[in-house]
Amino acid sequence: MKLAILFSGGKDSCMASFLAKKYDHDIACLVSLISKNKESYMFHTPSIKKTEAQAQAMGVSLLKQNTLGLKEEELKDLEKILKKAKKYFEIEGVVTGAIKSTYQASRIQKICDKLNLECFNPLWQVNEFEYLQDLIKNDFEVIITGVFAYPFDESWLGKKIDKDFIEKIKILNQKYQINPAGEGGELETFVLSCPLFNKKLELTDKKISGENNSFRMEIKVK
Repeated sequence: MKLAILFSGGKDSCMASFLAKKYDHDIACLVSLISKNKESYMFHTPSIKKTEAQAQAMGVSLLKQNTLGLKEEELKDLEKILKKAKKYFEIEGVVTGAIKSTYQASRIQKICDKLNLECFNPLWQVNEFEYLQDLIKNDFEVIITGVFAYPFDESWLGKKIDKDFIEKIKILNQKYQINPAGEGGELETFVLSCPLFNKKLELTDKKISGENNSFRMEIKVK
């Protein structure tokens, strides 16, 4: 089946892409929504503009759509870009990296129903710790680009998801109920390498901003 991937460049959309490919689907294009609202309910990542480099590494076309990121209104922009993907790439379905957000999953499903597209959520209700282990087993190189909850601080930015990260996040999960995969909005990620990439992306620069327990890392890659 020809599919479009809702693609943020983070671990979830990259793993969802990997699973779609693993089960012999055709990744026709990637779709990235660039939100002006950092508090968007649907689309939020500090490194969304770097999906171009990832698309090139995957050898897949990328469609981008700007959005103001206003609650509910931003869904019109998602519908607009999916219509374009259907027209130009003849997609038959859409893949998301949703794990537990019924808010996101239900709204994407509604748009897909309207456009007569299948909707796939290959990570839905996955065990988060097993999922983090799967990222490592499948050679995903993932770095943290944003943290937004106590007790995180800027020292977490740039850290890789590895065995040490999993051990530390287990402690935070037990003590503070931090979701291991960041499904509560606690953290955001960027993938530098995975089996779908024809080359590893290199981090060339970074700029950190924020305060208290909310920090973002804008990056440059090549």
